[in-house]
Amino acid sequence: MDLQELGQIIDLFLSKDLAELEIEENGRRVRLKRPEPGAGNAASPPQGAAATPEAGPGATRADIDAQYVTIDAPMVGTFYRAPAPGVTPFVKEGQVLEKGQTLCILEAMKVMNEIECEVRARVVSILVEDGQPVEYGEPLFLVEPL
Repeated sequence: MDLQELGQIIDLFLSKDLAELEIEENGRRVRLKRPEPGAGNAASPPQGAAATPEAGPGATRADIDAQYVTIDAPMVGTFYRAPAPGVTPFVKEGQVLEKGQTLCILEAMKVMNEIECEVRARVVSILVEDGQPVEYGEPLFLVEPL
């Protein structure tokens, strides 16, 4: 699922005035849910693989776009979530990232390039599968700046 498809899902959610929408594709899950009437915003955001953008009543596509940003590939290469096969990934969905923290590795011409986070943020979604080739400017992560 790429950023364009995520945008189409958000548009569908907002245009149909749905209370909840969940889509799973290739092991990736996107869940959009409006808060229940009368429920405050005191609840913390979901953690782990289910962490996804949520839209409140009357939210527009611009509201959601303003809340989340993408971290894009600075080069062409192969995307790796971990420093080696079978090792814990650098980041997980729902995780809070610090400035300078390693997000992933992009391999280009047998050189392993660590990609670092430039701001403090929470990972909303990892948009690329491990081992997948990526293009320059392709969105890798959807994050919420903190």
